[in-house]
Amino acid sequence: MKILITEFMEAKSLEMLQSIFDVTTDQDFSTNTNELKKIISNFDALIVRNKTQVNKEVLENAPNLKFIGRLGVGLDNIDTEYCKIHNIHVQPATGMNANSVAEYVINSSLSLLKNIPLMHQETLIGNWPRTVISSRELKGKTIGLLGFGLIAKKVSILAKVFNAEIIAYDPYVDQSIGIEFDTKLLDIIDIFKMSDIISIHLPLTETTKNLLNYEAFKKMYKQPIIINSSRGSIINEKDLLKAYDKKLISGFALDVYDKEPVQKSFLDSIKNNTNCILSPHVAGVTEESNMRVSEFIANAVKDFFKL
Repeated sequence: MKILITEFMEAKSLEMLQSIFDVTTDQDFSTNTNELKKIISNFDALIVRNKTQVNKEVLENAPNLKFIGRLGVGLDNIDTEYCKIHNIHVQPATGMNANSVAEYVINSSLSLLKNIPLMHQETLIGNWPRTVISSRELKGKTIGLLGFGLIAKKVSILAKVFNAEIIAYDPYVDQSIGIEFDTKLLDIIDIFKMSDIISIHLPLTETTKNLLNYEAFKKMYKQPIIINSSRGSIINEKDLLKAYDKKLISGFALDVYDKEPVQKSFLDSIKNNTNCILSPHVAGVTEESNMRVSEFIANAVKDFFKL
């Protein structure tokens, strides 16, 4: 059996696969779809993260492909419908990076409430903004979660340590789940109106694309902090910056972007005195989560081929 790995994988798990399978690793294929199309016919399994575009054109050139392992959870870079029709098993590493993402959300909440990016910038240039820039506590604040899956549930558990109130919007979750996690499940408009912090935990679909646009920001009464560790296109980036300039929101943390790597035009639109945190799609990537994700997918490949 031949396996192609196009993005980084933890060494121990990679070595395990190499001891069983004929493994090719080449990260150039993660950004070169045309080259991927040329060689994918040689492989029985493909392991990717989020950069590799496993679209219909690639899959049409993969007659031997039986398994796709996703080192993460989002599947919008994989044509899952094509895979379903053609009996290609798609295996995400569900839950393996949930702790890491949940910690990112809490960390960003604390940093932005306390205006750490602004204080850092001012102190760095020699100012002493001790009384000029205000700081707030997470205690007593309301965190609104858009989506209430595994990661959002972990956020709710961590946030309660700080005595924050949790509300969530998820039309696919029963009220009994909300009761179990002491979380009020509300309409999305109520989330906009009531939240001091809004954290996104939704898949990217036609319905969720540009969900947070300027009209949505205008419904946010408490100048909330916006955190996105899900999928970039759920937020309209131009409207986000406009909302910040108009003081409809008080800060934002973005780990994901409409286009990745993040475009220079977007970065150039952000002023030095913006209360924001930008990171390169790493909320779910820690040393620990990488080990869990890699081990999970390595074992899934082994089990799938019954080796």
